[in-house]
Amino acid sequence: MNVTQEAGKECDSQVIVREAIIGILRYHEDARSKNGGVCLMGKYHDVLYIAIRLCYDWQLKDSQTIASLLDEIYSCENTFERILLGALFGTRAPHYLAGWKSDFENQEDNVRAMVYYLDHATNANLEYKHGPNQELIRYIDIPIESCGKLTSLKIAVQLGLPDKLYILLRFGALVTTENDDEPVVVWLLDKLTEYTGCYPYNFVSCLQLLCRVVPNICPKSDVDQQLVRQIMFEKYNDLINHGIMPLNRCGVVPSELKHLSRCTIRNILWKNFELPNAIRKLPIPERLHKYLDLLED
Repeated sequence: MNVTQEAGKECDSQVIVREAIIGILRYHEDARSKNGGVCLMGKYHDVLYIAIRLCYDWQLKDSQTIASLLDEIYSCENTFERILLGALFGTRAPHYLAGWKSDFENQEDNVRAMVYYLDHATNANLEYKHGPNQELIRYIDIPIESCGKLTSLKIAVQLGLPDKLYILLRFGALVTTENDDEPVVVWLLDKLTEYTGCYPYNFVSCLQLLCRVVPNICPKSDVDQQLVRQIMFEKYNDLINHGIMPLNRCGVVPSELKHLSRCTIRNILWKNFELPNAIRKLPIPERLHKYLDLLED
């Protein structure tokens, strides 16, 4: 088979899968319309997850069709936990947490699917109205209902999963939100203080990653520097002395210009739904690509 035939075959499969997804969406919408606009759930809703699996298995490239599928799921569930839980907890956890089986074969498959849908959600600029104030929240930051309405990022930090946290941060997951009862950074710092002198590698790695995406992780950013120093040395003196908490990332001393530039550039890319793919398009040296993509510090 020559290159032209292979390209034609791929094109045909893309068209067929796209038409199948559109048909599934039409079926779901018809069933909901016949029930007064309320989703019947059960098999009438689970068909959407057949579509989720089809898109992933055939690597559908049409972001708008995938966005329509995600929109349909959110309109019924108000969450995307069924796509995300398997990547965070493994294939068995969704059954115990939410009562349904993972739609993917193993955790690696779940993680790949999470990345696949994060990528397409970013390409489609997906945002959803959520919460009592109906504020717009991006796909990546929609809370997971069965986990105390925590975001995927907070779950990854609390479970000590730096590999999953890195994926979420690459795509611009928010470290702090206005509705936080306790900032995830504060939770992590307090957690690390429990392990004086013998800090778990996974939690330290999570802290290092979080330090790369914000100008500083000082729990109190609205107070003067003298008070910041007092707070940090009183609460986290051991972390500072043991080199776990860098002074230039917690507000005690100013952050380096290179790091502040990274935060600014990433924030601009985030606002334009360009994280992480646009990093490689920037006309800068490869080492700075890695720096912006959180691979180096």
